[in-house]
Amino acid sequence: MDNNLARAMADLTTGIYVLTTQENGRCHGMSSSWVAQVSGEPVMFTAAVDNAHFSNAVIARTGALGLNIVGHRGRELEDYFYSPRAHRENNLDAVEFELSPTLAMPWLKLAMIAIEARVIDSHAAGDHTIFVASPVGVRVSANDRPLTSLDLEYVYLGGKNVVARDRFGWD
Repeated sequence: MDNNLARAMADLTTGIYVLTTQENGRCHGMSSSWVAQVSGEPVMFTAAVDNAHFSNAVIARTGALGLNIVGHRGRELEDYFYSPRAHRENNLDAVEFELSPTLAMPWLKLAMIAIEARVIDSHAAGDHTIFVASPVGVRVSANDRPLTSLDLEYVYLGGKNVVARDRFGWD
């Protein structure tokens, strides 16, 4: 990716989320920033997941996911899920969570908001799959300000492409 295109993509601000899955008692979470609401009636959102990521196959098989919105007070969630320590299948052993009431998706206790959702469609998009999901339950835990990509020292641009903010001379 050339420098100008990388800068343009890095300037698309996004929220910081942790997508969670559960299958046969194995619980997993992954850092995610490519999430967006796409419908108001009915409410639907999309989450883009790397095709090579463990979570992609689990979401496709189970048809469900958890969306945990990370707030400033829960910054350690992003730090953990972005780190190499979390790059393993059953990685929620280091994080407090409870299973959601309907779909048994992991809701992270440090998340300011957690949503359990059914996948209603999916679309291949290059090296990612876009899952379209419909919420079936929500838990609001904290009155906090959502963490965004502007709060991080790095920007995920897909695959192994992560750039430091100072590469582009940002403040």
